[in-house]
Amino acid sequence: MSHVVIAPDKFKGTLTAAQVAAHVAAGLGRASPGLTTIQVPVADGGDGTVDAAEAAGYRRIELEVRGPTGRPAAASFALLDGTAIIESAQACGLTRLPGGTLAPLTATSRGVGELILAAVRMRAKRIVLGLGGVACTDGGAGLVTALGGRLLDASGTELPPGGAALARLDHIDASGLRDLSGAEVIAATDVDNPLLGPRGAAAVYAPQKGASPQDVTTLEEGLARWADVTEQTFGFVRRDEPGAGAAGGLGFAALGFLGAAKRPGIELMLDLLSFADHLPGARLVVTGEGALDEQTLHGKAPAGVARAAAAAAPDLPVVAVAGVCSLSPGQLRAAGIARAYALADIEPDLARCREHPGPLLEELAGHIARDWLGSLRAGRDQRLVRVMNSYSARAAATASSSPGRAFPRSAAALASRAASAGSVSTERTASASRPGSPAGTSRAASSPVSTGVPPTRVATMGTPARSASWRMSGCPSHVLGSTNTAAAASRAGISSRCPGNRASSPRLAAWLFSAAPSGPSPAMTRSGSGRRSRHEAAASSRVPNPF
Repeated sequence: MSHVVIAPDKFKGTLTAAQVAAHVAAGLGRASPGLTTIQVPVADGGDGTVDAAEAAGYRRIELEVRGPTGRPAAASFALLDGTAIIESAQACGLTRLPGGTLAPLTATSRGVGELILAAVRMRAKRIVLGLGGVACTDGGAGLVTALGGRLLDASGTELPPGGAALARLDHIDASGLRDLSGAEVIAATDVDNPLLGPRGAAAVYAPQKGASPQDVTTLEEGLARWADVTEQTFGFVRRDEPGAGAAGGLGFAALGFLGAAKRPGIELMLDLLSFADHLPGARLVVTGEGALDEQTLHGKAPAGVARAAAAAAPDLPVVAVAGVCSLSPGQLRAAGIARAYALADIEPDLARCREHPGPLLEELAGHIARDWLGSLRAGRDQRLVRVMNSYSARAAATASSSPGRAFPRSAAALASRAASAGSVSTERTASASRPGSPAGTSRAASSPVSTGVPPTRVATMGTPARSASWRMSGCPSHVLGSTNTAAAASRAGISSRCPGNRASSPRLAAWLFSAAPSGPSPAMTRSGSGRRSRHEAAASSRVPNPF
């Protein structure tokens, strides 16, 4: 059976990736009852990576580490079958700054090293280090001190934390440095910046962390000194490698001190989350993030999801949800995304989008269902129509052979089963004989018209010849001839007039096919008592239930 794969990233500041996926699934489910969805929340190695791993079945390990200012901070990583997923932002992210006060010169990455040590103590043999969203620009110096290294100035005094102090670095005491050669380390990042220069960690990313132009110069000097001393002491040259400037230079320390291999963050996370395993048989993939913009095109989660889907199933369409979208249709198509659906398209008030993103996402999912899942519902509806036609033919045969018998009460069961299949299309079957016409005369079918109203209330007819012809969804005109139905509709305050073969009252159609009440309906029995007459019982025994 076809299904929809929902693989979004977070809406930063409003919803986690798992929450986005849940709201999209809810909206799709309401618009297409019975639809199967598979939720695969994703991340690209930055904020939300541990949350996405936990949603995929990893165990969250919580502990206390030193935050970006050196004060204790709660952090966590994900662990499964010897693989630990560590999100650097959990230990030294901007969200871990006390009171949100930026500290561009003194923020440290020490907590990241403490998370790595905790994972190794729990026997992790593979460590995936997500780089991004950090508050520090210390080149990973804090990580090295957590692993046992001592950073000393010319007088032998240990340096304080932060990137600014690195300008005074004289030498590194590596005597207590922990050997992690037994663990495979993979740096998950889409950043390809080097450590230094105009595209380096300080010049590009430090201003985002509160650094002034003078602070950027100070940090650049510190990082240059850090690279000089580490290269002299340990012999590795990593400053110019793509990704060395990721996460304030944490990429440099991961590549040099941990021997990490670098992989694109979203690509690695999709592998770890077994994303491709969910694609066979899928009808649609829904991805997304808070803002679809130019950055999306450079390795962010939606573009990565689209690439992975195209590689595994080239004909599988991918659409995206977002808070706002500034990409043109051409840019979206170039990224492998067929169409974008933004909250701002249905709610221009961005403040309200941020305050109530969940309900708006569910509304967007309804649009996606109508645009992309219509044929799925049509196929299901056609199957239901065939079943109803078969039933009508059997009922007509019984009616013509036994005039005067009531329509079998199993029609109620038929309608109840039909309700579980969702809405059906309007199709004229008219396979029964009409008064004054030869038995078996049938009329031409009209074009199916989707109404979206589930058929859960069906009336028994006054005469079987009239009852054997069905009209599904909309208004079943022959049902309207039933005295019982007319009376029940009248009690509901709805007119049952229906000239010719077309329904004149949409309200009556909606009433007939609304949710069935508990217990027998007066329109489903001859007397409303819930008991079948012997004629009904006899007819039921000769007209088997098609389900």
